[in-house]
Amino acid sequence: MKTGFCYVYILRSETETNHFYTGFTEDLEARLVHHNSGGDPHTTKYRPWRIKTAIAFTERAQALAFERYLKSPSGRAFAKKRL
Repeated sequence: MKTGFCYVYILRSETETNHFYTGFTEDLEARLVHHNSGGDPHTTKYRPWRIKTAIAFTERAQALAFERYLKSPSGRAFAKKRL
């Protein structure tokens, strides 16, 4: 469902509980279905997934910058501790 928001999300594998994936989307529900149906080679092995954290942004550039940060070493540490 498109809402005018951009989302940065963290998925947690339901089979490998220490395995997470961080991504960006404009349609959160459709993106989760995509991951769980095997549509992304980076996440196929650890499905099914559930959303651990999702943060909505009104500005696409800000969301993409936050996604890049969460994928950095300091961002991963932040997410592990705070999200």
